[in-house]
Amino acid sequence: MAITEGNGAAPERIVTDDLDALIATLPPHLAEKLEATNDRSELLEVVMDIGRLPEARYPNREIVLSHTDVTEDDLNHVISRVGEFGDDNRAGIERTLHRISAIRNRRGKVVGLTCRIGRAVYGTIRIIEDLVMSGKSILLLGRPGVGKTTMLREVARVLADEANKRVVIVDTSNEIGGDGDIPHPAIGGARRMQVSTPALQHGVMIEAVENHMPEVIVIDEIGTELEASAARTIAERGVQLVGTAHGNTLENLMVNPTLCDLIGGIQSVTLSDEEARRRGTQKSILERMAPPTFDAVIEIQGWRRVAMHEDVGATVDAKLRGFAAPPEVRELTDEGTISTVVPENSGTATLTTKDQSARETGESSSEQETRLFPFGISRSRLVQAIKETGVPVEVVDDLHHADALITLRHSYRKKPAPVREAEERSLPIYVIKSNTLFQMEQVLLQFRGHRVRRDPVAEAYRETEEAISRVLTNGRALELAPANSYIRRVQHELAGRFNLESESYGSEPERRVRILPEPPRSGGR
Repeated sequence: MAITEGNGAAPERIVTDDLDALIATLPPHLAEKLEATNDRSELLEVVMDIGRLPEARYPNREIVLSHTDVTEDDLNHVISRVGEFGDDNRAGIERTLHRISAIRNRRGKVVGLTCRIGRAVYGTIRIIEDLVMSGKSILLLGRPGVGKTTMLREVARVLADEANKRVVIVDTSNEIGGDGDIPHPAIGGARRMQVSTPALQHGVMIEAVENHMPEVIVIDEIGTELEASAARTIAERGVQLVGTAHGNTLENLMVNPTLCDLIGGIQSVTLSDEEARRRGTQKSILERMAPPTFDAVIEIQGWRRVAMHEDVGATVDAKLRGFAAPPEVRELTDEGTISTVVPENSGTATLTTKDQSARETGESSSEQETRLFPFGISRSRLVQAIKETGVPVEVVDDLHHADALITLRHSYRKKPAPVREAEERSLPIYVIKSNTLFQMEQVLLQFRGHRVRRDPVAEAYRETEEAISRVLTNGRALELAPANSYIRRVQHELAGRFNLESESYGSEPERRVRILPEPPRSGGR
């Protein structure tokens, strides 16, 4: 069955559920009851437990399908009409997306079934399509049943059919491509590699890269340390990675010891007394261990609403330093447009006025306010930076009302119309390297004449990560800026995580690290 949702200018969702195929596997008295209902499009699953009444479950309710308890014959009727159960106790129906999961007793006998409806929903990624097409590796999070796998399936189809990329799906339980050897049409031109047992998923992930030259790998339910390690290996080979993991938010991953490697890993570092005093922190602090496997994390709150962390490394760094780093929240309206929602705790786009800045910082309300026009900048993050610094800045929507423009380095280089217009009007243009709270704060503090504060360790991380990327790409050694012994040690550790050799040379205070594509012939740390 295909259902088209939408009216007027609203976004169109086409839903295919092949529900008749699932109903045909049920005992006749249950199938008749389901066929007579008028809300089949809302059905989530049918639950059959031996000795209990069968139920049909919907988003906010359950209905009893029969007043006769489920029998062993009822279970066998379904089992005989579906595919074989794997080691994960899941089976399917060929050429559909439905999933039948078994509950077994201690002797291995099936005593219950959960028949979950699988639907292909075309058009679900419109709200994040720009990010999907950007080539970034993306991790989807969300509560069970919110639609992670549905969105993942649509991502695979769009990248294969519309972006013309070589897409390989690693399909552990046949949930993405459906049961049987021929995958469901919902994945479009993407190729599908089946996994015989969940324990082998990490091996198939690596096999997909080594044997089939994909540009994109799609993975559902990354849940083990081996799978997280395989994902990092894939990302380091330059393949775009799109996957899902257990957890509702980015914070869930940060405290999950198994999956935190997906966002760079977190380690405890003990600083020297001098370094702790300089930073104004305790001696023992938390830091990100390595570049994140996934560039962006999307928290799915519903098919019309998502929260996006577009720069995972910067967000994790900010949270570990105690700064707020709210995501960009997007909503798909009934009219088909995408609106950005500013979280309640981060204020509105014009929150920081002269009076509010004076209250937050104790400054005089007579301090002049700067009207700032952001181009290509996360608006909600800029608002948060304004709030954190207390600088009297108002974010404006019209360049003609602005006193200055702020943009990203790659946007500035392309010289788009707003940048050219700002240059013609001799407006100050502030250029930052990345969409991070830290860099926005540095710009804002200049408006008050503060001496820009810098975190040497954060700067060293960024410089080293960029250098490692260039060494891996070009195969030539690169020298880093002079640094003290602590920072040099951090730089050596970062290089080692990517299997690159490094050496220190020169005399203090000009001693620096050189990152090498092959083992060094001389020098040392």
